[in-house]
Amino acid sequence: MPYIENRVVHDADAHIMETPYWLSDYADPSIRKKIAPPVYVNELKQTNDTGTSASDIEATFARIAAKHASDEYRTVEAAEIMNRKNFAATGAFLREDRGRALDLIGVRSQLVFNTFHNTRLHDWEHTGDLELAYGVARAHNRGMIDFCAADERLLPTCYVPLADFDLAKSMAVDSLEAGAAALLVASGCPKGHSPSHVGLDPVWATAQEAGIPIVFHVGGTGTLIDPNYFNNGLPIPPDFHGGNENFRSVDYMGIPGPPMQTLATMIFDGVLERFPRLRIGVIEQGAIWLPSWLRQMESAVEAFGRHEERLAKLSLRPTEYVQRQVRVTPYPTEDVGWITEHVGPDICMFSTDYPHVEGGRRPFERFERSLADATEPVRESFYATNFVDLMGQALPTAVMAS
Repeated sequence: MPYIENRVVHDADAHIMETPYWLSDYADPSIRKKIAPPVYVNELKQTNDTGTSASDIEATFARIAAKHASDEYRTVEAAEIMNRKNFAATGAFLREDRGRALDLIGVRSQLVFNTFHNTRLHDWEHTGDLELAYGVARAHNRGMIDFCAADERLLPTCYVPLADFDLAKSMAVDSLEAGAAALLVASGCPKGHSPSHVGLDPVWATAQEAGIPIVFHVGGTGTLIDPNYFNNGLPIPPDFHGGNENFRSVDYMGIPGPPMQTLATMIFDGVLERFPRLRIGVIEQGAIWLPSWLRQMESAVEAFGRHEERLAKLSLRPTEYVQRQVRVTPYPTEDVGWITEHVGPDICMFSTDYPHVEGGRRPFERFERSLADATEPVRESFYATNFVDLMGQALPTAVMAS
């Protein structure tokens, strides 16, 4: 019996758990030495293994894999599918198990992101070393496509650095030819130019022509807030994982800032006007900010519309562009019913954040409670239709029909 029953559901945010040498294993030899393999000490604590040598790490993950294959693990797998998190979860890093996880969760497909590399990809993009920036993106994309090749319901996101116009276009084309279901870009500003720069139009055109989305994800903006906000003379609380790597309540408040600014700039500078069939997904960056952000953009147009030629050229209101082209995943702690009442039923999408702790053990129940007064068409939009609209041609026919 799956976790979610009697409803068609697509999962707009899921992850692989990359093993420590994952990225370097997929990298070209020319950049492999530039990649310092991270060791996820906090994640390895669950195994009581703290060794950090290559042989220690290899042995640790061999033991985890053996545990996943054991009768003891699989006998209670269905009951534990939403309780086991991170490397302990079914299909977290073993691609051959991930399809079974989808069956047990009860979702038709998952849009799959990395776990540990968004911030690193962003930082590499901002170094000015284009060979490194695009080389690590190429390695990331190979790894994502390889993992998702195990099951057509797994939809890989491939990273496209926007640092260089020509290289960004080539990376977008190469990613699509390799099997990308979505092009992942940083939700903050590239180094040296705006994300709305006309030099990036070939990237948006490539995605629009292929019928696949551009997606933002939390972690792709560098530091969320000035770290001095934590210099308060008080102990710093642990994050979701009990460590220091993830966000807390204070920097959680900074998560919506980059996508709000980036999307507003792209709307005001006419990107969504020039590419009316382009879809943009804002993933794991919340949605509670949507109503006030839409009002703020409308206010900006009222205030500056008579003086800025770019605004006068827009054929739609900012809210209309968002409703037509932007899809967003709320956190399960947010009131998606309230959000939908204020922005309409065509924007918000369901997600589990599987297998991350932040997604919680009962996201479906939480969303259902906040949708208690919603009509069935609104629920269908949230759980399935809006995701289908976002993904376009990236959804295999078999997934749509299943």
